[in-house]
Amino acid sequence: MELGSRSERNKNKVKKKNPLLDWGIPIVCAVILGLLIKKFLIFPVYIPSSSMEPTLNVGDRLLVTRVYNPDNLKTGDIVVFDSDELGKTLIKRLIGLPGDKIEINAGKVYVNGKEINQDYVKYPKESYAEFVVPEGKYFFLGDNRANSYDSRYWKNPYIDADKIQGKAQVRIYPFSQIGFLNQN
Repeated sequence: MELGSRSERNKNKVKKKNPLLDWGIPIVCAVILGLLIKKFLIFPVYIPSSSMEPTLNVGDRLLVTRVYNPDNLKTGDIVVFDSDELGKTLIKRLIGLPGDKIEINAGKVYVNGKEINQDYVKYPKESYAEFVVPEGKYFFLGDNRANSYDSRYWKNPYIDADKIQGKAQVRIYPFSQIGFLNQN
């Protein structure tokens, strides 16, 4: 009978669960994992202006992948970068890589003498300008050329490689337009 009572006592000694441990540790781990992903892999961006219309509209929300090697970027990529001159984070289309010669003539853009396809451009601006992108720097234009304050107008039209934060990949809002972005 003694064995049975000990066994019964053990059954009755149901271990009380600690909700802090059961829920707290996984929640803390999930928050830490989320912060690490945001810091090192992917981050959200809100579009505040019409400078990238019709590709990106005011109020769009995007997911952007971090860029650690700007050498992997190519003409036509939509890039998020810091502008020291404007004191803001901007999103524009990458037009010129280090060493490229950019010519803007009558609304058309030429990179190293070759016209680039710009089906995404809204209101091409009839103007003329030439730029040669220095090593380690990049040249950007908005898709809404008539309403984009971009490299054409900046005192220093080139962005340093270390100012590039990421490459826009996916629109997550509005829900009716969720999907990957047209990069070229």
